[in-house]
Amino acid sequence: MPIDFRNTNTVWASILAETLQRLGLTTAVICPGSRSTPLAVAFAQNTKIEAIPVLDERSAAFFTLGIARKSGLPVAVICTSGTAGANFYPAVIEARESRVPLLILTADRPPEMRDCHSGQTIDQVKLYGNYPNWQTELAVPSVDMGMLSYLRQTIVHAWERSQFPVKGPVHINLPFRDPLAPIPDTTTNLLQSQFQPEAFFAHISHSPLQKTHSPFPNPPTEWQKCDRGIIIAGLAQPQNPREYCSAVGELSKTLGFPVLGEGLSPVRNYAELNPYLISSYDLILRDGYAQPRHRKLAETLKPEIVIQIGELPTSKELRAWLNEYQPQRWIIDASDQNLDSLHGKTIHLRISVEEMGSGFFGVGSGGEEFGKISLLDTTQSNYLAKWCEVEAEVRSKIDRKMSGISQLFEGKAAWLLSQILPPETPLFIANSMPVRDVESFWVPGNRRIRPFFNRGANGIDGTLSTALGIAHRSESTVILTGDLALLHDTNGFLLRQKLVGHLTIILINNNGGGIFEMLPISQFEPPFEEFFATPQSVNFAQLCGSYGVEHHLIESWGELQELLNPLPKVGIRVLEVPTNRKVDARWRQMFST
Repeated sequence: MPIDFRNTNTVWASILAETLQRLGLTTAVICPGSRSTPLAVAFAQNTKIEAIPVLDERSAAFFTLGIARKSGLPVAVICTSGTAGANFYPAVIEARESRVPLLILTADRPPEMRDCHSGQTIDQVKLYGNYPNWQTELAVPSVDMGMLSYLRQTIVHAWERSQFPVKGPVHINLPFRDPLAPIPDTTTNLLQSQFQPEAFFAHISHSPLQKTHSPFPNPPTEWQKCDRGIIIAGLAQPQNPREYCSAVGELSKTLGFPVLGEGLSPVRNYAELNPYLISSYDLILRDGYAQPRHRKLAETLKPEIVIQIGELPTSKELRAWLNEYQPQRWIIDASDQNLDSLHGKTIHLRISVEEMGSGFFGVGSGGEEFGKISLLDTTQSNYLAKWCEVEAEVRSKIDRKMSGISQLFEGKAAWLLSQILPPETPLFIANSMPVRDVESFWVPGNRRIRPFFNRGANGIDGTLSTALGIAHRSESTVILTGDLALLHDTNGFLLRQKLVGHLTIILINNNGGGIFEMLPISQFEPPFEEFFATPQSVNFAQLCGSYGVEHHLIESWGELQELLNPLPKVGIRVLEVPTNRKVDARWRQMFST
């Protein structure tokens, strides 16, 4: 019997857990605490849900985020009352901004224990402001059948709102009265004799929810007529990366537009599907970098129209270029969100690039057929040819430079990983310099690497825990991170004994915040070194030893390569790559000018 009839709280909590299990929930992350006891017992007893205890609430929330990001399905995270739920806040923000489905379940004191200085009590109603897709406070538990039906349907609605119309977090606040432990009493005897679980749950199914779409619009006639257009494949973590990359490639080949592929987009890892792929756009658009015959490239390559798929790439150069020339932009994204941070001349097409399909291009709005451009067509636009020519030139220069670097320069790590990781490896890329190095140096190929990242709010919090969530019950996973991002989340190492799978941490240790070396504030000393670079001088070998985590100090690129292919199957290990952030900053400056 999935329902626990020992007392009112156990009935309430077990119906909640059973409802979620039947909807499709497979994982619940549970933080310790007293007020959440009924929830912890219910999820721990449900044999079809993996219940994972995690001590630190912030780490737990980001671990949950990683699991949900990888699966694309809602995952529950549970905590007790008081400030415990406040520690979920950063992950709730990231989930909202990057569209990850989370179910946030915060236990609470009942109404009569609020606003009277009862211990471990804060105002938890709408704790996360406007960040949840939806939020509610449940009634105090009851064994009345009408109230149990209310509970069931509220949970069904919460499940749906975590996925539609846009994926994101849902917050449910749950007050409980004593007794919190599953102490048997007689209040549930009548309910137990009458309750019919199969009838109660009969209408609940874990079949994937289906979106309903309005008819696809016709493709704009401007696309067909323009020979100076570009496609920007921005930040994307699609559940089916091959389908996504194929759709982007078909759009590019149909229109004869180059694809400016963000390093965090899967398009760089399915290069065969995108023959007009431009990976070095950030450097191409820096006029000082171009060869003499290509001076003023930024102006020469300005487009008339831009098709932006998803969110804009990280590159400031690209954003400034678009802002300067203000081309007409179409944004392809199925969400209801505004993805135009440049506030340009923008039209949103509220469908995904995968949903467009071949039918979208069958007939133009004027009735004319769209003709697919052959890759061997000598009449392809000079504009497209120019992009491809410059890409080949700049990419060659990047590869020559990187091949010749023997010292441990942090930018080379991203370049090397793109070529040596085992096929289909999940790779989490931390914020600050790693995401920028991937954008600048990641080599297009066909290794089908799966990039993951927290670029919703772009913070460094929860870096390790998110990567562990992605690695849990997954293929052997790798994370590329700096030292400060890792130190900000070292409690993630407490998950070591709960991880089913393997995570390799490539730690770029430059003893501080390397990204600040690239900013104007770096010229002002003091206060730069102490207040911005914030060197920590942590001995990572000792830190790893205290958590029982394997550690290797890397002394050469060859040593790193040997340790990355093949990857281990279980455990956590740190491969520490020591670098000099000031030397690296000077190299970057010289290389890009």
